[in-house]
Amino acid sequence: MADFRPDPELYPFQSHAMDLSDGSHIHYVDEGSGPTLILLHGNPAWSFLYRNIILGLRGHFRCIAPDPPGFGLSRARAGFGFTAQEQAEFVDQLGLRDAGVMMQDWGGPIGLYLAQNRPETVSRLIIGNTFAWPFTRFGPRAFSAIMGGLPGRLSATAFNGVLRWFFTFGVVSPLSNAVWRMYLAPFKSRASRRRTHVFPKQLTAARDFLSGVEARLPMISDRPALLLWGDSDFAFKKYERNRFRAAFPNHRDISLPDVGHFIQEDAPDAICDAIRNWYE
Repeated sequence: MADFRPDPELYPFQSHAMDLSDGSHIHYVDEGSGPTLILLHGNPAWSFLYRNIILGLRGHFRCIAPDPPGFGLSRARAGFGFTAQEQAEFVDQLGLRDAGVMMQDWGGPIGLYLAQNRPETVSRLIIGNTFAWPFTRFGPRAFSAIMGGLPGRLSATAFNGVLRWFFTFGVVSPLSNAVWRMYLAPFKSRASRRRTHVFPKQLTAARDFLSGVEARLPMISDRPALLLWGDSDFAFKKYERNRFRAAFPNHRDISLPDVGHFIQEDAPDAICDAIRNWYE
C-alpha cells in the first residue's frame, strides 16, 4: 500500500484491496448497495476524486472506485509502465458484471475498452469530459509534447508540477488546503511523481490503443449513455461532446455550467442528481 493515510473526514470509506496476477496490489472503495457503478478517473487523480459522488450515491448504488496501479493507494508491479494499455488491462481484471461505468479524462478510453472487451460487464455509460480516439489537432498534441516531454517530466519530479497544473486549471472552484494535501499525498517521492507525466505523453504515444477504442465504438453504440459535460474544461470541449452524441444515439445530454475538467470536484451534487434521475 501507499505510505499515507487518507483524511477520514474527507474520505470516510473502508479500504478494500486485491492482488492481481501480475503482482500489482490494488486498492478500491466499495460502498453502498443497489445497481453497480464503476467510477474511473484519469491522471493524476485517484479515487479521492469521487468522494463526494460516492457519498451522494451510496444510498442508491453500489459504488466501486479503484485506484489504478501506481496511483492513490494502489501499488504497481515491478516494471509497470503506467501506459493506457496497461491501465485498461488492469480494469479488465475487476471481474464485475452488469455495471454502469462513469468515466472522465483517461477513464473514458479505459472504461470504453472495458465495455468493448467485456460487454457483459458494462450495461450503461456515464461519460463526462473525456475522449475515445487519437488526437490529430495541434492543441492536444502540443500539450502532450510539453507535459509528456522533458518539461513535464522535470516539473513533475521537482515539485509535482503536472499534478499542480491539472488541479489548478482543471477546476473552477479552487481546492482547499486539506483537499490539496490528499491529491499530493500519493506523490511524495521523486520516483512516484514521474508517473504523472506518462498519461500526457500517452495522448500521442498511445495512438494504436486509442485507434482500437475508436474503431470498436460501434460495438457498444446501443448502450444507454448519460453525457455530463462541464462547459469550462480546458481540455475537452464541443468537438469531443459532439462525437459522443453521435457515437451513442441512445443518450441523455446534460450541461454542467461553470464546471471545469474535474467535474467531480466542481459539480458533485448535480452529477448525483443526474445519475439518480437517469436510472429512475
